[in-house]
Amino acid sequence: MTVLSDGVKRLFVGRPLRSAQLPETLLPKRLALPIFCSDPISSVAYATEQILLVTGFGGAAYLSMTKPIAALIAVMLVVVIASYRQTCYAYPSGGGAFVVSLENLGANAALTAAAALLVDYVMTVVVSVVAGVVAITSAAPSLQRHAVGLSVVFVVLITLVNLRGVRESGKAFAIPTYGFIVGVGLLFAFAAGHAVFGGGLPDAVSATEPLPQVTRVGGLFTVFLAMRAFASGCTALTGVEAISNGVPAFRKPKGRNAARTLVIMGGLSVSMFVGVTVLALATHARAYPDGSPSVISQLAQVVWGHGSVLYVLFQVATAGILILAANTAFNGFPVLASILAQHHYLPRQLHTRGDRLVFSNGIILLAAFAAALIVGFDANLDRLIQLYIIGVFTSFTLSQAGMVRHWAREIAGARGPGDRRKMRRAQAVNLVGAVATATVLVVVIATKVEHGAWIAILAMIGLFALMKGISKHYSNVAVELDASGLGPQPAPAHNIAIVLVSRLHLPTLRALAYANSTRPSSIEAVTVDVDPADTQHLLDEWERRGIEIPLKILDSPYREITKPIVDHVRAVKRSSPRDVITVFVPEYVVGRWWENLLHNQSALRLKTRLRFMPGVMVVSVPWQLRSSAAGQGALK
Repeated sequence: MTVLSDGVKRLFVGRPLRSAQLPETLLPKRLALPIFCSDPISSVAYATEQILLVTGFGGAAYLSMTKPIAALIAVMLVVVIASYRQTCYAYPSGGGAFVVSLENLGANAALTAAAALLVDYVMTVVVSVVAGVVAITSAAPSLQRHAVGLSVVFVVLITLVNLRGVRESGKAFAIPTYGFIVGVGLLFAFAAGHAVFGGGLPDAVSATEPLPQVTRVGGLFTVFLAMRAFASGCTALTGVEAISNGVPAFRKPKGRNAARTLVIMGGLSVSMFVGVTVLALATHARAYPDGSPSVISQLAQVVWGHGSVLYVLFQVATAGILILAANTAFNGFPVLASILAQHHYLPRQLHTRGDRLVFSNGIILLAAFAAALIVGFDANLDRLIQLYIIGVFTSFTLSQAGMVRHWAREIAGARGPGDRRKMRRAQAVNLVGAVATATVLVVVIATKVEHGAWIAILAMIGLFALMKGISKHYSNVAVELDASGLGPQPAPAHNIAIVLVSRLHLPTLRALAYANSTRPSSIEAVTVDVDPADTQHLLDEWERRGIEIPLKILDSPYREITKPIVDHVRAVKRSSPRDVITVFVPEYVVGRWWENLLHNQSALRLKTRLRFMPGVMVVSVPWQLRSSAAGQGALK
């Protein structure tokens, strides 16, 4: 079974890489773009749709608010990208909002940013994959009833690709990302051709459908509707921070390459988002609450016709980029989790790289959370997207506020007026970013909490408390185990050996011999009288073989095994409190998983209980059965 498992792992994940090969996994800009930027680039496929959906709640007349709202979001994109460009240069070690906040705002702010980012990364996977499945079901409505299953399958596939390594995932996802970029460019070019040479664009299939008013409008209600539409459309900004978190994955010079990739991504995102919005308004497209057919699918149908080759290819590219946009989170979440683990805020296992030099534990953890949310929310994009972007703008705000403090310190230590002017300009950019993102955060909270965003806030609070608790645990353990200032520990007065015996067979004889070889002060064998006939047979065998080690029989009227042994060890410890007691436990070593269910269960329970007793050492004495040879071969 072990050989089979290892073979399957190598098939899906690949051969392990040496630590020295880590520089070979660093990314050029052409691969970094699809790895870290697929989320913000892909969000143009549904950001406009979210604005149209919310403005449509006020009736057809309120769709006109889409244009100014989209313009404001485009400005926000430029501001946030300019702000994070400063972070790439200032913090080339990565970590993004967490590291910036930790250094400039303190631990609580840093943990708030980290909790927000972790929640955002999970939601990025969920929303991206579900949106991709919506693109598929828009082209093939018969698959809509399988949306949950398809979404989970895609999460698993993306997980497997990422477990193979960063470069491998970049190569796998480059074609869909660049294919979508080219597809949107062709969509704009064909649309312009229709508008100029074809007498104008026809309306989208949803243009003639009635759009009844489903929410109150007028006065403050209209303002609130606009704020809610703006908050929903701000999904276009998700994923912008991923590059600043993953700067260490870039080739040298890391900061400059990361910043340039961020600018390229910004240019693509802004132009594509504005273009999709203009085209949607020109064709009078409207958004459906269930997301099918999507607005971008309607636009492709207007330009190329439903069922045409270009339409099908574009839908494939859209589904591909939306699903693979989750890759942004699969690169951001494990890196951030590793940094948090390094600072003792998450379990240390998350800091360790796997066979392919990626943080495998973080990748698997992210996939598990995402799959659970997809199943729990029935792959409903409208419900899931309400949980989105609160985490994004929380981390945005804290990161930019931290950068303002960072530049204040740098200005104070600057050598000349030229450096100070340059730093003040950078500080001004981050200050504008902090104010803008804080304002959007207030709007997002005000408009989305009642629609389900409170779940995301509750998750952030829970993660914050969890990370504080983990940090406190690690700190307490470090203090408790601190050996500074202490000399060599005194040896115990005596070592009392106790060998557990069930039958007199080869494992027992090995345990007795090994215990004797440790030269204990005293040694005894202990058995529990569960069946008088078996106990008498053991005694007879003991005497027949002439074993000199005394055999103590523990009475067990209720046929228990664990409690009599624990009570006996506790009694020996009370009578010799300064001595060390070593309990030797014979165990079978098996090679098949199901054999573990048939052996060693009593030993496992005993060891679990005995390890909680101070001054008691537990030693497993293995006996290898023939089947263990298979496991031994797998380790070679």
